[in-house]
Amino acid sequence: MTQQAPPSLTEVEPYGIEKIPDADRTATPLDLFRVAFGGANTFSTCVLGAFPVLFGLSFWQGLAATLLGLVAGALILCPMAVFGPVNGTNNAVASSAHLGVHGRIVGSFLSLLTAVAFFSISVWSSGDALVGGAHRLLGLPRSGISYVVAYALFAGLVMVVCVYGFRFMLFINKIAVTAATALFLLGAFAFAGDFDPSYAGAHAAGGQFLFWPSFIGAALIVLSNPVSFGAFLGDWSRYIPADAPRRRVVGAAFLAQIATLLPFVFGLATASIIATKAPQYVDPGTPDYVGGLLAISPGWYFLPVCLLALIGGMSTGTTTLYGTGLDFSSVFPRLSRVQATVLVGAVSTAFIFIGRFWLDLVQSISTFATLIITCTTPWMVVMMLGFYTRRGWYDPDALQVFNRRQRGGRYWFAHGWNWRGMTAWWVSAVVGVVFTNIPGQFVGPLGGLAHGIDISLPLSLATAALLFLSLLALFPEPRAAYGPEGARLVRTVDVPVPPITGPGTDAAAVGLAPTEA
Repeated sequence: MTQQAPPSLTEVEPYGIEKIPDADRTATPLDLFRVAFGGANTFSTCVLGAFPVLFGLSFWQGLAATLLGLVAGALILCPMAVFGPVNGTNNAVASSAHLGVHGRIVGSFLSLLTAVAFFSISVWSSGDALVGGAHRLLGLPRSGISYVVAYALFAGLVMVVCVYGFRFMLFINKIAVTAATALFLLGAFAFAGDFDPSYAGAHAAGGQFLFWPSFIGAALIVLSNPVSFGAFLGDWSRYIPADAPRRRVVGAAFLAQIATLLPFVFGLATASIIATKAPQYVDPGTPDYVGGLLAISPGWYFLPVCLLALIGGMSTGTTTLYGTGLDFSSVFPRLSRVQATVLVGAVSTAFIFIGRFWLDLVQSISTFATLIITCTTPWMVVMMLGFYTRRGWYDPDALQVFNRRQRGGRYWFAHGWNWRGMTAWWVSAVVGVVFTNIPGQFVGPLGGLAHGIDISLPLSLATAALLFLSLLALFPEPRAAYGPEGARLVRTVDVPVPPITGPGTDAAAVGLAPTEA
């Protein structure tokens, strides 16, 4: 059967988190690459790329930390791309299979946490660049009201794109990928004369320099960028047909993150120039990467910097806000997708104002990045191990029980909670938080046990994997939660599955009998 033509760009997307009809799933792995790369090939990623210099590392040390964090994050992230094509819905909804009908709200919480952090980074960095550009070109004062207007205007533009939905967002990102890449490459010429790869770092000469804590901390900040997409990949990949080769889908997600080495290195290199030519902008107490970049930019590259901030900020803001608004419309049924998008955008904008004018914004972003890593990576481990033990089989109808305000089904487990997955997630997240050690930013209660080195990520990953598999072995899940081929690695038990009841169902028609071994 021939697939129908995609809807108009200016047609508001009609779908929430229900399964996308097969006829409308016309996206490709290349589209996934464009959206994921476009969402990270931005000015916001440059800001994260500057953190190694802010932590006192040399250029080469910062580059090594960036490569470590980026590759590790991409490897952790890329398997999450398969849930969308398999189920035709987003990853938070798919998590019902492993955390339970009610446990899927964990994914919604993670989406909100990530959206607030990265939407804030995009609006903050882009707004600062626009105010700085207006100051240099038009003499506009850098007053509080100027920043308020810039942030509010930019946040409003992002929300408009998200309201129209996936097709419009994909169109924006197609433009952003090409334009931002060209502007970054142009920047290589703009700063080539000032760049010195032998930049030694702020603490290289004299004083005590805690290299490993700073190195690991910088790598974790970088890693938070790809990991932040974990809860969102399904929002975009759900438009890819179910029969698309999984290797291509996973490969697209992996390569999209590896390609962000471009903005990361741009941020790292320009931060090292700022530290040399305008060190007041990288003062650990009051760092201002955006102001520093504007200060060192040659006159002819000033306008491209402003364009880069505008294009990149739109891309990052839309990719993070779209998915969260989509998911929260199901958590709060009285809100439509459009209303939920506007609400989350308003909350995130308020966070920007609070962080910009009343708190330490850099420390706030660093803390949010830490929470994203420690809370999201265990959830991703549970999801990926669950996918493997289930042999990639899911019941799309049972995944929608929560969204339809129903009860029962294959994934009801214990009153809507799969305590095996939930326990593995929250215990691992707590372990990650208490062992976190990012110098000068966030240190957990046990963060000093490894002589100042942050070991939170490997501990939380290992804890999640070992605990989840152990619980599956000791307390087998119902056989009905697995497909016709049965389980892989773990045992199952034959128990009655409660029928799906509630709005729009006939209990007698949809009840499930115990599945035979």
